[in-house]
Amino acid sequence: MPEEVNFIRHGIAPRPLAASRDLSLPVYVQASPARVRKRGEMLVIQTEEAGETTARLIDTSHLVLIGVVDVTAPVLHELMRREIPVSWYSGSGWFLDHTIGTGHRNVELRTAQYRASFDPAFCLRLARGLVASKLRNCRTLVRRNTREDTPPEATLGGLRRAARAVSEARNLGELLGVEGNGAAIYFASLGAMLRGGDGNGRELPRFEFENRNRRPATDPVNAMLSFAYAMLVRELTATLAAVGFDPYRGFYHQPRYGRPALALDMMEPFRPILGDSVVITAINNGEVKPGDFIRAGQACALSPLGRKKMIAALERRLAHEIAHPLFGYRLSYRRLLEVQVRLLGRHLMGEIPEFPVVEPR
Repeated sequence: MPEEVNFIRHGIAPRPLAASRDLSLPVYVQASPARVRKRGEMLVIQTEEAGETTARLIDTSHLVLIGVVDVTAPVLHELMRREIPVSWYSGSGWFLDHTIGTGHRNVELRTAQYRASFDPAFCLRLARGLVASKLRNCRTLVRRNTREDTPPEATLGGLRRAARAVSEARNLGELLGVEGNGAAIYFASLGAMLRGGDGNGRELPRFEFENRNRRPATDPVNAMLSFAYAMLVRELTATLAAVGFDPYRGFYHQPRYGRPALALDMMEPFRPILGDSVVITAINNGEVKPGDFIRAGQACALSPLGRKKMIAALERRLAHEIAHPLFGYRLSYRRLLEVQVRLLGRHLMGEIPEFPVVEPR
């Protein structure tokens, strides 16, 4: 990060350093019931249906457990020793918590985080930047995915005005209202981004979307959105903890028992370009189908096969490389999340005056 800090403070372009590529990937276990145990340098996943599957520890960056999955003590000890986090989800995909070793020992960073979190002016200033960036990224997603010859000016104009109104919010309550108005405009146009064909004349099943709802989601699109957001919360919670933050002490999302408020803060600008974009792509290319869902009363949730498809789509998106809009070099979205978390730390420590946001074109 010294290269990036010098660029922000003094305008010195980052040198094109060649960092080694991390080839390790998350291991997802969603078969229920299942058991994860250790055999030498391997993780052994045992299920009733698929039998036994293995994954090398050296290739594992994260262990994600969905539903009723048992993990042996030797597995947990080895993962904590290697600083590989374990994330726990309910069977319906609700993010519960994560397990790590002793974690990062950067006490100064957490002290700066706690101090800033009690400063209303700082919280409002940082939250304004996050919300404005989110609304502008929503606008970009609408432009990219509109099915009309001309982008819907009413939607784009509404999002533009909402992003400008962010600077006029005098407190977090008013900012929440501005964000809510912008979200209503954005989600009113989301259904129009879902296509009924793949562009080659092949008809695909239609997915209808009227409005955003959750806890529980009542339709397939909302179920996919909730699952994608839960996956992103897990990714950011682990990244924040690895850098040295307390993921539960936020600036925009206020602390509440069991809620990773800082992870939710950092996720705001990435909801459209990672979560929503993955859902739109998975639907429009026919990857997820109406049969990939389970209904119980008014609730709708992804089936195990549907979750598997969504996980694959999200992992592809996180591995996708883009040119950093500020620094110019190419990096994956997963690496971009870490860069943003580290830049937040530099901002809290006073090394850079402003926290830079990411807004792809």
